[in-house]
Amino acid sequence: MPELFDAVDALVASRPPLPPPAERRRLRQAHALTLDEVAAALQVRRATVGAWESGRTEPRPPEREAYARLLEQLAMLYPAPENTGAEQEDSAVPRPFTAPAPPAPATAPTPPTPPVNPPTVSASGVPDATAEAGTAGESAAAPPAAVRAPAAASRPRAERESRTSRRPGAAKTAPAKTAPANAPAAAPGGGYAHGPLLVLDAGADRQVTGYGVGGLVLDVPAKSLPALVEWTLTEVQLGAERLHGSGRDADPLLVLTEAACERYGLPAALSHEERLAGRLPEGHKVIKQLQRAEWKLTRRGLGPWARIYRPAQGGRRRCVQLCIPSWRALDARAWGHAAQLEPAELARLLGAYAQRVMTPVGSTAVTGLQLMTALNPPTRASEPDAEGRRHSEHRPGSLGTEPVDPAPCEAPDGHPVLAGLPRFHVRGPGERLFEEAYDWARDLTDAECMKRYLVGIDVNLAFGAAANGAVVGLASPPVHLTRPVFDAALPGSWLVDLSPVDLNRVKVGKQWRDLDGDLLPSPFTPSGRHPEGPAWYATPTVAYAVELGYDVAPVEAWVRRESGRFLDGWYKRLRDAYVTTMKDLGVAEKLSPQQFLQAMDGYKSRDPELGVVVDAVKMTVKGGIGKLQEKARGGGWKPGQPWPALARPTWRPDIRATVISRARINMHRKMLNLAAATGRYPVAVLSDCAVYAADGPSPLDVLPHDSEGRTVPGSFRLGVSPGMVKHEGTQSVLWGADVLEQLAGDGHVANLARYIKTGEVTAKDTGE
Repeated sequence: MPELFDAVDALVASRPPLPPPAERRRLRQAHALTLDEVAAALQVRRATVGAWESGRTEPRPPEREAYARLLEQLAMLYPAPENTGAEQEDSAVPRPFTAPAPPAPATAPTPPTPPVNPPTVSASGVPDATAEAGTAGESAAAPPAAVRAPAAASRPRAERESRTSRRPGAAKTAPAKTAPANAPAAAPGGGYAHGPLLVLDAGADRQVTGYGVGGLVLDVPAKSLPALVEWTLTEVQLGAERLHGSGRDADPLLVLTEAACERYGLPAALSHEERLAGRLPEGHKVIKQLQRAEWKLTRRGLGPWARIYRPAQGGRRRCVQLCIPSWRALDARAWGHAAQLEPAELARLLGAYAQRVMTPVGSTAVTGLQLMTALNPPTRASEPDAEGRRHSEHRPGSLGTEPVDPAPCEAPDGHPVLAGLPRFHVRGPGERLFEEAYDWARDLTDAECMKRYLVGIDVNLAFGAAANGAVVGLASPPVHLTRPVFDAALPGSWLVDLSPVDLNRVKVGKQWRDLDGDLLPSPFTPSGRHPEGPAWYATPTVAYAVELGYDVAPVEAWVRRESGRFLDGWYKRLRDAYVTTMKDLGVAEKLSPQQFLQAMDGYKSRDPELGVVVDAVKMTVKGGIGKLQEKARGGGWKPGQPWPALARPTWRPDIRATVISRARINMHRKMLNLAAATGRYPVAVLSDCAVYAADGPSPLDVLPHDSEGRTVPGSFRLGVSPGMVKHEGTQSVLWGADVLEQLAGDGHVANLARYIKTGEVTAKDTGE
């Protein structure tokens, strides 16, 4: 009998008790711990800790014992407040959410007051609720739940058919109302029971219905836009948790269909003049309604993406983001057919993006830029002073709160730092940094003309992979150096002559190899042409010349002493979003090359909405990097004058140059290794796509693989992970010869990589 008692005691000890999921989150946040910090301490994945806090999974030994010990110690430091019947106010720690009892059908739920968030400070030093609309909220810190079927799938067939058959401008039938008790049991946004967003639609009876993540359907009682904003902030638990402990929670997002626009007094579409202005005129009746109700709009006004707020009070942020697809808020280049989806389907699509990336706050480019700040906030709360008060201070590793001027060589034409140049002066490579993606092509050799196919391969998330591990300048201004010794650890720009580098003889790994350099693009110029004389290059480009076996002697440089891997978290977030969504579409990691190509065949057709999410993630990467050097827009700007983007700490052309340089160098290194091992050379390269002549139509006819799926070390690898490649398209060599002849002129060679995907030549290839 004693041995049975011992066994029972051991069994009980193996499962130490844990507090409820909401309490686990409260304790972590009370101690200002991030999910990443807890995951690192317990040696598990960030997603695992998030699943424990959301209640989707429970920890198992041996991690359970360590997790229980952590929570036990935190509970001693931060005991749960007693329930006195009154709201507990804590401006530093969000309160755990307790799900409300199901209300009566056809009424909106009344959840507890939204969590109180600590104020953050904008670049201008004021609480960020009053900052420009470009500031963005964060998505949930917990990992995204599996995307579930839209609410329409669970409603009566007649209702689904009536919604599916709608046409723009057709009369709309009032939907059957689903009780809010159908909300998912596990809150998709942690403490935000109703998720990050609602898509609002109105029926013929003018009743508005909100469609959320996980099939949630709510009645919306608000009769005007000011009332809608008030209802969203006081009656609905809508939003998403911060992505960083020093950041802030995401604002609720309301997406208005055409019918919802008309219901709230907004036009279903903008006029030509309004589209050019990007907003409704200031005298519009709805804007006056907002003003009378003491709601404010940011400087971009009431446009496709609008932010409506009241100044923050006591650390409580009061702000709602609007998205209006019929005003072209969802650009088809990034969002595909999203604007034409039914409300429940659109909620599912945008909800998946919000949970995996962040709640969108504008175009994918704007969201990509704001994601950088959400994951790496510029400020943090200081240690308590003598009076026990905290204040905002600079966060090490961030870009800070103040913009930094670029070096003259990094500034685009028209920047104020170039005001002393003659008006029509054209800067060449010796005066300006030209770090751009590849656009290079050459004629086919006789041997390549005898092949049957042209095969295009495309690098997955090329700029994201290049951002991973990139050492960039942080908050300090650049420092000028004369005749410096090159240091690959210093981010910056270097004036150096790389024309002596001979691609016919280069160091591949540790060995010198003889190659046909005329069949490879130069790694030092976007055009692939050999450089002539000194030119400005970003640090990774000069470091690659050293890697190829050549000495460099810079003439001068602009470097940044304060540096760090600012973009690592940004890359990881977008990488996880991409890989997770591709897995949902049936394309997993660690497939053999043959399995990967098979899985990629028609993958978007398996779930068209998730296919849109994949494209949106890719555009978030490209657009976010592009926004680091946003150019002046608008007819009123004159060269030498500042433009609004320059006021952002994230206006950093030097960081953009570093990422693009790394992407181009990564591309060249892989082409070089493939050429050294197989004698195969690209015939065209466009950004992250390379085209090769081959005997067969498959990428496997270009990239050799052994029986275990391994390819040439350091070269292209087939797979879904960022930095690996997929099949872009295949055309015949005869097609390529016809395109080259059709677009030939003035010694220019058409870039076949531009057309390899579909084979359709839609525009004159100028090569510029």
